[in-house]
Amino acid sequence: MHIKRIITAIVAFPLLSLLIFKGTILLFTLFISIVSLIALYEYYRIVFSDKKEAIFSLIPVWGGLCGVLIIGAAYIDSFQPDTNFFQLVTGLLVLNFIGAAILSMPQYKNGPGILNVVEKEIQAVIYIPLSLSLMVLLRNDPYGVPWIFFLLFIVFAGDVGAFYSGKFFGRHKLSPAISPGKTIEGSIGGMIFCIIVGYIFMRLFLPHLNSPMIFLLFVIVNISAQTGDLFESQLKRTGKIKDSGNILPGHGGILDRIDALLFAAPVAYFFKEFVLTGL
Repeated sequence: MHIKRIITAIVAFPLLSLLIFKGTILLFTLFISIVSLIALYEYYRIVFSDKKEAIFSLIPVWGGLCGVLIIGAAYIDSFQPDTNFFQLVTGLLVLNFIGAAILSMPQYKNGPGILNVVEKEIQAVIYIPLSLSLMVLLRNDPYGVPWIFFLLFIVFAGDVGAFYSGKFFGRHKLSPAISPGKTIEGSIGGMIFCIIVGYIFMRLFLPHLNSPMIFLLFVIVNISAQTGDLFESQLKRTGKIKDSGNILPGHGGILDRIDALLFAAPVAYFFKEFVLTGL
């Protein structure tokens, strides 16, 4: 398993780096849209594990369309700065809810369980494409490229730090009901490693972020990332599924790889916009 993980990382990381560093904002948006659609399918596969026909019903398909439109709204913001992204997204979320409600009505005759499909579809759109759309907004920033790498590095550092700290020092379970392998020592180690890697990256590539508040960013991003990891573990445990997919050898599915990022990206974006910008 370790060998597969390493090989996949060796192949994927240079390609991802090239896309972020050299790719246009349009190419980055298309990439985020594809990742979002795959992750949505994996999410539906988990939450509808007991009724697989729901995955291909019109309601999840409608959610995928609305999700792509939300990510597209972030792209529009890149060449139309006057666009109010959050007003547009609010409208799309309402439209998604209304559309899902309309699509559920003809199927209600088969049982009230269709409302559960609507609930999970609404959660899916907020959970995945809305969170990922904020990465497009981050990429739109004048320092967008280093900010994307900054976010990826501190999330990845926290994950690696937690894994090895837990492996060598783990004694006390963090949340055994959700993820028996995670430990409090691993969580603390992940936090420390996140701060170290984040600070080094900041000094090298984002030296203008010289406020002590940056350490608060490291802490809340790491907490958010660990929460995102545990939340996806809850989903998989409820759906009795080990991995969200098998698209990445040794790593599982796309959702397995971005679960931490889905919680960390919104936190990083809002912290950057409303805390760091005001200093």
